[in-house]
Amino acid sequence: MNNLVEKFQEYSTWRFTLTRAIEQYRQWLRDVLLSDSQTEARIGRVLARLADDKLSIAFVAEFSRGKSELINSIFFADYGQRILPSSAGRTTMCPTELLYDETLPASIRLLPIETRAFHATTADYKSLPQEWQVFPLDTSSGDGMLSAFKQVSLVKRVPVEDARRYGLYDESDPDQLGAVDSAGTVEVSMWRHAVINFPHPLLEQGLVILDTPGLNAIGTEPELTLNLIPNAHAVLFILAADTGVTKSDIEVWRKHIGGPRRQGRLVVLNKIDSMWDELKTPAEVDAEIQKQVESCAQILGLDTHQLFPVSAQKGLLAKVNHDDALLAKSRLPALEQALSNELIPQKQSIVRELVRQELTELVRGAQAILASRGASLTQQAAELRGLRGKNSSVVAHMVTRVRAEKNEFDKTLVTFQAMRSVYSKLTHEVFAELGLNKLRDEVRLTRERMMQELAFSTGLRAAMQGFFQNVRVRLSRSQDKTDEISRMVASMYQRFGAEHGMILGAPMGFSLSRYRNEVDRVEKVYQERFGLLTILSTDQLVLTQKFFESIASRVKESFETANRDVEAWLKAIIAPLEGQIREHQTQLRRRLESIRHIQDASETLEERIGEVNSQQAELEEYHAHLLELNQRMMDTLHASVDEEQVALQL
Repeated sequence: MNNLVEKFQEYSTWRFTLTRAIEQYRQWLRDVLLSDSQTEARIGRVLARLADDKLSIAFVAEFSRGKSELINSIFFADYGQRILPSSAGRTTMCPTELLYDETLPASIRLLPIETRAFHATTADYKSLPQEWQVFPLDTSSGDGMLSAFKQVSLVKRVPVEDARRYGLYDESDPDQLGAVDSAGTVEVSMWRHAVINFPHPLLEQGLVILDTPGLNAIGTEPELTLNLIPNAHAVLFILAADTGVTKSDIEVWRKHIGGPRRQGRLVVLNKIDSMWDELKTPAEVDAEIQKQVESCAQILGLDTHQLFPVSAQKGLLAKVNHDDALLAKSRLPALEQALSNELIPQKQSIVRELVRQELTELVRGAQAILASRGASLTQQAAELRGLRGKNSSVVAHMVTRVRAEKNEFDKTLVTFQAMRSVYSKLTHEVFAELGLNKLRDEVRLTRERMMQELAFSTGLRAAMQGFFQNVRVRLSRSQDKTDEISRMVASMYQRFGAEHGMILGAPMGFSLSRYRNEVDRVEKVYQERFGLLTILSTDQLVLTQKFFESIASRVKESFETANRDVEAWLKAIIAPLEGQIREHQTQLRRRLESIRHIQDASETLEERIGEVNSQQAELEEYHAHLLELNQRMMDTLHASVDEEQVALQL
């Protein structure tokens, strides 16, 4: 088992163990009546995040660099043969995702190339299963899987006009002009996108592999540029050792991979076996490989330790034949080690921080309620002990005092309800700014404006800039509203804490910066592709329009996520106050009932004091158990994947 596969399985074990610890915490909250609908919903979101957690790796290269063979050698060598087609020439003609969805049968889903003639993006079509062609996948047969996978390499010839409508033909490109045959047709992929769903152990655990078909597809399928490649947790950019960095390689690197974000970006110099020469010493061969590494690193602006020379083909052969010497010579283990060191800790860190924030708030809320119960029990005990030896008039006075305290609290609740009314109004205003219907209207208006400005590149740019500006304004207004909500709830926290002794920390804040950053990133990609053009050909205009559809789709996805996150935050920010209000009401009622029972002689004073003492002792046990469960969750959360593997085995 290679290091990457092993680390990935350990990461999955970490998620499983953390999930188990959180589920135990949830059950305990239920058992001691500390749970409510909001707490259940928040824990459910944390567990869903862990269950749906994905790790995506994108393999990016021009054709004939050995991408498919590298995927085979790293992930699928256990099949004893190639699973992805790998041969001379182009074997991957459309972007291909390998994943596992247990709700679907093992299959290959293929989106016809004709869908590029319409506005909808690949992401849009994923919600339209009827538009895909589905081929069953026999996972029990390696040969059968290999045969089925060859579907992704199928091509066909279409008239130039159709290719232009698909955004796949540019008459200004001399290579494409030369590809037109005497019948006026050009070769295109049969498929726009492929999704391969099969129950490989790693895919079952959440690994997603993206195989891209080179510069032409990256440039003409905006979904890759705007979404799939940028959001991959790791990107492997593959070069060929025998060619070094070609012109098209450097174009892919500069436009789609290189840049300020280098974390999780690795460069692979594949096919070093082409440099193996039996007439040279191993030291001489290593020196030539190192020279090529240094040359490529200089061109790409990287340190040499960021490039990994390998032979994917020899690495696969070595694994199939269990040849350790050949595996070492292929240098594949060094790449796997680097990938696991980049990918797993980075992904675990992201998940850890998201889960830590939620768990911290949940535990803090439970501690606050327990503290509130403890304060109430302490007050009850003092009140009851103060009644020892007192006559009935003193007891009656105590009833009156507690009832007055309850009435005072009820008055405060009127203020709370008024605040809830303002809170609901602001909430509505937030969702009005983030509303998807309003966004769809802006997309439609921008599209219409672009159609009117087809002959003028400046008009196209103005339409796009106006779209981005409107989106930013809406996000800014939404942030103003969420900030206002935060201040209002914080004020209520302080008031209830000061007037009624409730233990409430500062309410958790919310920022829309991640969505603004995503809009900035998408606009930057657009500017790099089209922002500086002053004259656009007809074919470039088609591509510009398609690019806008992907931009709109990506912004829509961000707004959908923002809506879900804002909704979750709005529930979370008010939940601690509502929980403590309910708890305070319950404790006031119990205090009043307790004193009334003494007044009515339905139970003795000492019996009631004994009950309160028992409840206090039980509460101390709850405190101790809460700390124990929290420590268990935090220990699991902060364990490295290998430590968690050992802990599970123990």
